[in-house]
Order: sequence, then structure tokens, then C-alpha cells
Amino acid sequence: MSPIKHPKARATTAAATILGALVLAAPLYAATAADAPEPPIQVAAASMNEIPPASSPETMSAPAAESPGIASVDARIAELHRRLKITDAQKTQWDNVAQVMRDNAEAMTALEKERAHDAKSMDAVAVVKSYSEVIQAHEDGMKKFIPAFEDLYNSMSDSQKQIADSMFRGRARAEAKKEVSRANSTKATN
Repeated sequence: MSPIKHPKARATTAAATILGALVLAAPLYAATAADAPEPPIQVAAASMNEIPPASSPETMSAPAAESPGIASVDARIAELHRRLKITDAQKTQWDNVAQVMRDNAEAMTALEKERAHDAKSMDAVAVVKSYSEVIQAHEDGMKKFIPAFEDLYNSMSDSQKQIADSMFRGRARAEAKKEVSRANSTKATN
């Protein structure tokens, strides 16, 4: 795979990477008949324009195991396990996916702590570089997540695959609509 040189292509790739990274720490929701009574799972939006600012050092002082990011990823893992109806036979593959999700959440928590620690001293260039580090961490996380999830997906029954497909398609459509809307509003203001 060759490096992307064109700035717009790089930005699009980064946005797509971040969209995919949502999978790492958040179960995706679907509008299937079986899931219709349930409200959609809320996930944090993350795109080139929506990377959250660094938290204050005071809010980031909790140990990683107790941090909101790690606790929320555990809740998301449990919800995804339930919605995908993971079986005992899929335990090994599921455990691998869950561990990658936890590892990726820990990496993001560490990055957020670093950004929080340096927030008051960072100039604009340092802030932009820190965004690049976040994007790179998401990309690295996806590279770890994809093979683990693919192994799990390949072990799923047809009905489980339908649920997973619907969940991922539903989230992808919602994010694509947001991107189109953002692009149109950017064009209108320029």
C-alpha cells in the first residue's frame, strides 16, 4: 500500500479511518426488525473536525482501569457481545476482539492523558500534531482490530453475520450522511 500524498485524499482516508475506529470502542447499531424496539447505542462522534479537545489534567488523573474510556469500552463490549449473540464456541475469537478493543481504548486514554498534561503549553502546531497522533493511533488500532474481527465474523452463523452486517452498514450510512452534510456546509461557507 503506497502512502497517500494528496491532502484531500489523506483527509478522506483519515476520516474513513476514524469512522472505522469507532468500531474499536463502540458497538454499532442497526435498524433491523429484531433490534427495532431498542434505542440506538450512542457513540462518540470522531472525525477530522470533531476530535475532542484535551481533557484537563485533573479529569485525567484517574488510573486507566478506572477511567471513563476503559469503563465505557467494557460496557460497549458487553453490549456488542449481547447484540451479536456470541456463543460459547466463539469465545476464543470474541476474547481476541474484546482484548483488541480494550488495548485500543487504553492507547487512546494514554494519548488523551498526554494531551491533557501538555494542553496548556501546546501551541497551534503542537495541537495539530497531537491530532495527527490521535489519527495514527486510530489507524494502528484498526490494523489490529480488522484481523481479530474477521476471525470472529468468519466463525459466526448466518444470522449473526446478518446482525453484524446490518449494524455496520447502519453506522456507516449515518456517518456518510454526516460527512456529506459537513462537506456541503463547508462549500456553502467558502
